[in-house]
Amino acid sequence: MIHNSEFIIIGGGAVGCGVAYALAKAGKTDLLLLERAADLGQLTTSQGAGLCGQPRDSVERIKLAMHSVATFRELQKDPDAKPDWHEVGSLRIALSESRAEELRRLKQAADAAGLETALIDRWEAARRWPLMDFARATAMLWCPSDGYMTPACVVKAYEHQCRKLGARFATSTRVEQILLKNGRVSGVKTDQGTAECRYLINAAGAHAYHIARLAGLELPIVPVRHEYFVTVTMPGLGPDLPCFRIPELALYGRVRDGGLLLGGWEPKSMHLDPRAYELAGAPPEIAPDWKVLNGFAECLRPFLPELKSAETKCIGKGWPTFTPDGRFIIGESCRLPGFVMAGGCNAHGISGSGGIGKLLVESLLDPKPSAYVRSLNPDRFTETSWSWEQARAQAARVYETYYGV
Repeated sequence: MIHNSEFIIIGGGAVGCGVAYALAKAGKTDLLLLERAADLGQLTTSQGAGLCGQPRDSVERIKLAMHSVATFRELQKDPDAKPDWHEVGSLRIALSESRAEELRRLKQAADAAGLETALIDRWEAARRWPLMDFARATAMLWCPSDGYMTPACVVKAYEHQCRKLGARFATSTRVEQILLKNGRVSGVKTDQGTAECRYLINAAGAHAYHIARLAGLELPIVPVRHEYFVTVTMPGLGPDLPCFRIPELALYGRVRDGGLLLGGWEPKSMHLDPRAYELAGAPPEIAPDWKVLNGFAECLRPFLPELKSAETKCIGKGWPTFTPDGRFIIGESCRLPGFVMAGGCNAHGISGSGGIGKLLVESLLDPKPSAYVRSLNPDRFTETSWSWEQARAQAARVYETYYGV
């Protein structure tokens, strides 16, 4: 049985739970989160690699990431449900002068945002990552407060705090209809009953498009395939080694369970039209693409020769969603008051969940939200003309140029 609530959130992944936490912390505890799976964090969140990096190309995006890190730190203090946050720092490695210049620009943006970073030399980088060969590097940007977490633990930490604040959760609950009254959202019908609400928040991940369609809104939320692999235990890989990113090779990595987690961004992506599957269904199952995964390993071997003899233990794969302009879709629709978006996360759903929650609270509760928050509103798509062919191509491009200069 579900209950009437001021806020109803659809989607129990990191974004939905992060939004619930932010609202509850803001005093909005009359909220109910709906999840169709038997437990929280089972779909897109469970597929995440768990890295959290703060250096970005704008002060607004850096501050958003900084808020997420502050949230993970705060959650980590509770001994009963930790996000498994490891603040090990990160290295961003440039292999050319143009990338070195990019790192200098990132450092300037970080300075303006109040984020501690440092440009370090090869010897300092080797001290922090002894197994890595930095001979080809032209510059390295070090951020000591970056880190990684376990996605499933992040969700459970949010849930634990939300329940303590009075929020409610209903799993194994499928949304069937969005109810309207006098031109605004009035509630939701599910297979477990009907509940009224003032605000309905769409945080449904790969099904965010379908939930928006139930409300009569067409939004370009495009699932794009992403993969990574984890090796068996490798000598010398301790849990305190920093995360790393090599933008020119489109690679990222971190230690996981004594092995190396290595992922990357494909130059020619595989993406879906969300209209090709139903709300009651699921995106297609992903078979491991060994050509892509082996390509990641081959690119990294000159920097980490030990990787050549390491066997693969497991593979992570999923359909994170991207938008044509690479920005989140956050805020209330002008076409349907009470319908609120928290989607199109462009592979920042887990790491950005704390900041996304903050942005959503600002969009709803602040009478004068910032220009940045206003720029994320779903109206930018519902009040303009676009085609699915163009939207898919542009969203795929956002993925393919994720580490673009």
